Amino acid sequence: MSTTVRLEPFRWWHVNEVLPIEADLFGAEQWSPAMFWNELANGHYYRVAVDADGTILGYAGLAGAPPDEVWVQNIAVRRDAQRRGVGRALLEDLLAEAARRGARNTLLEVAADNVAAQQLYAMYGFEPIGVRRGYYQPSNTDALVMQRVAEPTGNGPHDNG
Repeated sequence: MSTTVRLEPFRWWHVNEVLPIEADLFGAEQWSPAMFWNELANGHYYRVAVDADGTILGYAGLAGAPPDEVWVQNIAVRRDAQRRGVGRALLEDLLAEAARRGARNTLLEVAADNVAAQQLYAMYGFEPIGVRRGYYQPSNTDALVMQRVAEPTGNGPHDNG
């Protein structure tokens, strides 16, 4: 990844900047401004990837109820910024936040036909655990549910460490 890309907190003023990325990547299934506002209003963990000139290259979010589980809400990278490590940096940031929160499981849904994203998630220990039929509307595309189980911390009551 270029050293000029940095991750920052996703703030309310970023909503209008990410909408064109959302529309381009997800079309009819794009999130509305209200959906982003709701995520931020609920205090969910969101980040933007910003280029040296301040242009948003991508964004990602995490929500959930630690210690049981957290969910990757979305990871999106502008088409012209893909394959530059932006998505990987966002995912690593979300996983670090999940660890800080002590989440035992991190889950996500990914379109069944999005093989590139599935391969990225698999590299980080996510495994398929189910399918949500027709999850993405209006295309009726199935979602693959993937889960990553946290490494034991070594400080549980039965550890001999």
